[in-house]
Parts: sequence; structure tokens; C-alpha cells
Amino acid sequence: MSMKRTNVYADPEDLAIIKEAAKRRGISEAEIIRQGIHLAAMANRVWDEPLFSRTFEGSGRTPTKSEVRDAVADAVQRETGTAA
Repeated sequence: MSMKRTNVYADPEDLAIIKEAAKRRGISEAEIIRQGIHLAAMANRVWDEPLFSRTFEGSGRTPTKSEVRDAVADAVQRETGTAA
């Protein structure tokens, strides 16, 4: 993987924490900063496809415990052809 050099301004306290962590983990400060950049990039990525492509009809409220049990029992009964 090729990398590109860039300059950023960072808070001195954050850099001190990174320095300590790098020493403790036995890796370079640059590696910790690269990991942080990757996490920031992934957290702000706009995906081409939605995470969920299907939508479900419902009341818009959280079902009760008994409603969930009934829905699962009905699904089991449909799948197995037996009474739950």
C-alpha cells in the first residue's frame, strides 16, 4: 500500500498520549496516527449503497415482549407447519 505524506496540526496533549501509547505498545507514533486517520475516514465515509436495502412495515413503535414472542411463534409455525 502506497502512502502519501501530509502535515496536520495536533494538540500537544494528544501527541503526548500518542507518544506514551506508542512506547507501551511497541509501535511507532505514526502507526497510531494512521490508525486514527483510518477510523476517522471510515466514520465519515458515504456509502454508495444503503446498509439496509429492504424496508419493513410496522407501527413505528417498539414491540412488546409478548408481541415478539407471538411473531416468532407464528414464524416457527409457518416454517415447520406445526403449532408452537
